[in-house]
Amino acid sequence: MSAIDPRELNRLHQQARHRAQELRSAAIGDFWRGGDAAWETTLASARRCAERLARRLARHRDSGRSGLEG
Repeated sequence: MSAIDPRELNRLHQQARHRAQELRSAAIGDFWRGGDAAWETTLASARRCAERLARRLARHRDSGRSGLEG
């Protein structure tokens, strides 16, 4: 095994550190994009459930009023 020139070793270390930082940044971005997508899906589902409940409550309220009119 041949010895590596210290300057070349330093250059390789710097290159590896730079690449590791790029990969970390990309992973963090991917993580938050995935979290945002999951949050948006959950909010959309909750919104649909709330709208269905509001419609059912309105129908229930309206059906009670029609029974009292007669």
